[in-house]
Amino acid sequence: MPTARTSAPPADGHGNVDGYASPEERPPLASYGLLAALFNALVAAALFLISRSSRHELPERVDVGDFLLIGVGSHKMSRLISKDKVMSFARAPFTELQDKGGPAELEEAPRGSGLRRAIGELIVCPYCLGLWVVAAMTLGIAVAPRLTRFIASVFSALTVSDFLQIAYKAAEEKGL
Repeated sequence: MPTARTSAPPADGHGNVDGYASPEERPPLASYGLLAALFNALVAAALFLISRSSRHELPERVDVGDFLLIGVGSHKMSRLISKDKVMSFARAPFTELQDKGGPAELEEAPRGSGLRRAIGELIVCPYCLGLWVVAAMTLGIAVAPRLTRFIASVFSALTVSDFLQIAYKAAEEKGL
């Protein structure tokens, strides 16, 4: 009688992701999973604490003004963290300088492997980082609305200022 044949997991330990990408091109999927789990755990813990608090509660709905303020402020905060020259000291352990970017910005690439690379990929991507910043600001509206609105206002006003700086420079270059 033939015996049941079991296959051992692949030697590289990646099992079900083997066909996803070659080992050289494979992103740090386990580290991505860890960051996603961390994000979800932090948001869940904050929501749990807010729901149990007698001092704070989630708003019934997010006001349109807060929605826009958080959106614009988070956009700018995410870009500052991920691209700003002055913030490069915080990204340096996880990134490698590639080139100059937009005005006062740098282009960097993640470096290393595993969690170091995953963090690098998160902090050089304003789109990726945006979810973390939006979540923090949205939760901030429930816990500390005045402070959160003030911080979001600073970054929103900076966004407007940046667009005016770019428009001014463009007009200046056209001789206007």
